[in-house]
Amino acid sequence: MRIGRINGRLALLNGDRALDVHTASDGRFEAEPDWIFERWDEFAQWARGRSLDDAIPFSPAQVGAPVLRPAQIFAIGLNYQAHVSEAGVRPKITSPAVFTKFVTSIAGPHDTVALPSTRVDWEVELVAVIGRGGHQVAEKDGWSHVAGLTVGQDLSERTVQLEGPVPQFSLGKSYPGFSPIGPSLVSVDEFADPDDLALSCALDGEVLQDGRTKDLIFSVPELVARLSAVVPLLPGDVIFTGTPSGVGMGRAPERYLVPGGTLVSTIEGIGSLNNPLVAGYGAQGTA
Repeated sequence: MRIGRINGRLALLNGDRALDVHTASDGRFEAEPDWIFERWDEFAQWARGRSLDDAIPFSPAQVGAPVLRPAQIFAIGLNYQAHVSEAGVRPKITSPAVFTKFVTSIAGPHDTVALPSTRVDWEVELVAVIGRGGHQVAEKDGWSHVAGLTVGQDLSERTVQLEGPVPQFSLGKSYPGFSPIGPSLVSVDEFADPDDLALSCALDGEVLQDGRTKDLIFSVPELVARLSAVVPLLPGDVIFTGTPSGVGMGRAPERYLVPGGTLVSTIEGIGSLNNPLVAGYGAQGTA
């Protein structure tokens, strides 16, 4: 099952065609995509096997973020060993590095991103969306709490992120547009192996990152278990699972995004984000 936000409304997707859920269900389910997660099991049962013969074509300009107003956004740092190495972190990673990205940073898969400074970095990530909430979920049950997977970019303004007596991860990663997700949300049962998906990031055709989610230090089910051991997970919550190696700050010399290009973030079996980059306020200096 593949769902998305088309013209602001929940839709079942089949390639470049969409079936409006509110209309097809005779009003049983609301048009607002964010509300469906409270009824995820009921909706999934209705949607599976649903004919898409009446689906109609849509264009990329009509596609929005599959989740726009989650109650909680979790993000994981240093979750691929190669990225740990390029970041210069020496101790063995024994627990997830968790921070949040604020909800106003969420953007759609084709939205333009305004760069607030000359030190904005890229981080392609697999994003898991919670369908069934829970507290103290066992790792073996982790996947059963996930509604689906989508593509995400954890864009990062490195000056704000690292300034001060301690790093300001959440602020530096939460400028408007710094959390594009999409283009669709794909249910876990659609993947032959949801624990091993190719993910990559490219700028105007130049590949910047290229990895596989099998290299996650903490898998999606383990993240669900570890996060829910402390915080009750809610339907519609979003988890950015971490980025592979190849970020700009880890290069010598360091490299950052500049206005004028298009950042393309892709995950196998899900699709791609295509986010044009423009100069924002303060882009000639630091944020």
